[in-house]
Amino acid sequence: MTAKISIQKATADDSHEVAVMVGELLSEIINAIGVQAFNFDLEETTNRLKDFLHREKYFVFVARKSDGNAVGFVALYESYALYAEGSFGTIPELYVRPEFRSSRVGLSLVSQAKSFGASRGWKRLEVTTPPMPQFDKTLAFYEREGFAIAGGRKLKVVL
Repeated sequence: MTAKISIQKATADDSHEVAVMVGELLSEIINAIGVQAFNFDLEETTNRLKDFLHREKYFVFVARKSDGNAVGFVALYESYALYAEGSFGTIPELYVRPEFRSSRVGLSLVSQAKSFGASRGWKRLEVTTPPMPQFDKTLAFYEREGFAIAGGRKLKVVL
């Protein structure tokens, strides 16, 4: 499928639409791994995103068809680390609706993320994919886009 896609920086007005796609992404991950790994509430996610965007703690770019309908998004936030030689960006979420996969939407979103990061002086972009066979296609996508395995596994503890 080839569709004309534009990428736009999200505003607070886009929060609900992006939050819906976050729900789709998390649902897809939960179904793939068979574990309820996330809690999702549409209203809370929408409000959280509005707050993050307002405080410029989070940056989101939305891919839209020519009719204005959203088909995907990429989210970014800024981090700092000595190992990264200063500021860098992290992609916590990248999602393309299934019917638009393999149509270069993901490539366009990653390209936008790279351009945005360079404009902010970031030294690198980081992304984490689960080390599970269900996510081999995701890993291959990022590797095709120039990402290299940096080692380690992402761990968490709930506070």
